[in-house]
Amino acid sequence: MEFFTDNALLLMIGLLIATTVAGLPMGIAMIVSSVFYLLMAGRDVGLAAENVLNGVFGNFVALAVPLFIFAANIMNAGKVSDRLLAFALALVGRVPGGLAQVNILTSLIFSGMSGSAISDAAGVGKVITDMMTKDGRYPRGFAGAITATSAVIGPIFPPSIPMVFYALISSTSVGALFLGGVVPALLLVVVLGVAVMIMAKLRGFPVEEAILWRAFPLIFLRALPALLMPVILLGGIYSGVFTPTEAAAVSAFYALLLAAFAYRVLGWLEFFEVVRATVRTTAVVTIVLCGAFIFNYVITVERVPLQVFGLFESMELSTIEFLLLLNLLYLVMGCFLDVSTIMLVVTPLFIPTAAALGIDLTHLGVVLVFNMMLGLITPPYGILLFIIKALNGIPVGEMIREVWIFLAILISILMLLTFVPQLVLWLPTAAGML
Repeated sequence: MEFFTDNALLLMIGLLIATTVAGLPMGIAMIVSSVFYLLMAGRDVGLAAENVLNGVFGNFVALAVPLFIFAANIMNAGKVSDRLLAFALALVGRVPGGLAQVNILTSLIFSGMSGSAISDAAGVGKVITDMMTKDGRYPRGFAGAITATSAVIGPIFPPSIPMVFYALISSTSVGALFLGGVVPALLLVVVLGVAVMIMAKLRGFPVEEAILWRAFPLIFLRALPALLMPVILLGGIYSGVFTPTEAAAVSAFYALLLAAFAYRVLGWLEFFEVVRATVRTTAVVTIVLCGAFIFNYVITVERVPLQVFGLFESMELSTIEFLLLLNLLYLVMGCFLDVSTIMLVVTPLFIPTAAALGIDLTHLGVVLVFNMMLGLITPPYGILLFIIKALNGIPVGEMIREVWIFLAILISILMLLTFVPQLVLWLPTAAGML
């Protein structure tokens, strides 16, 4: 028994790896391995449970997660994406690489409503990918790759579910994080648009037929209620009318009004399906959160963050060297682990070190969220590639051949954000949030 007590932490990590490899969901694996540690090490299980309850169910910020999920599900079920696509098509369809440009712009607009890359790819992404591959207008691999890449804008542009997770573990302002993501997201949209324009010229991609200007006002008016959603959310947050968590409730209510009454495309059956999907997703997220908080309790009790800090301190790294090393670590982890696991389990290990080095935690949060989005499209386990394969039938191999250029663009912007913190901090500072 003494062996188990003395080596409880190592045994916990071994059990976590074994249960994960065996196919147990990550949240449950963290709970099982952490409870094993508590029993073997003779720690207070009640204190750990209190930590979980306070962190998950006693935290006002955590309430935003199911509300944003609900809003995104309503937007997808209510076919709001059709009106956004028509608006984007009228706006940029004539630009070289027309439908690819529409893909990027629609993802930006949709990101202001959902905060989720997966919701983007599964909703508006499916529709635009079908449009791009119809009659062989664009190579299937390219259509899937640009859809997956543009979907990562969702968690970078506010509102953002990963940023809410980061705020939970770092006590950083959600509003500051949301504002910090605006410039990086817009920069990504511009650079992707220019890259697609160049590729369209080189590869002879088609442009869309021009929309008559007299038709544009009607298209704009049909899309206007949906376009107002991010304006209402961000305007409400930064004018002080409501908090980011209350903004999540507003977004859910506004999405419901849009789909059910303004556009009249959400019936009772669709509504119950939205509720069911939201409850299912929220349950999965809650289990992961519970697992993360009890796991973080264990590593805090074992003083692992202090040991990590001591390790980096002994390496005598500069701020930039630390950020570059962290970026490399997150790029590798992003290829194999999901975003919520990395954010909730791994990130707390490095926050004390970052704070001690004088790194702004808002800057760190946006950089890490941007970094983890690369993992969603990085072969061989990029989840967005597999979602598009499942929805549109595009072989993953074809998308992998096309996605490398977009990965290079994302990495270049990531390095720029790392070396130039003001790209992240300028808006939050100007708004008086830092």
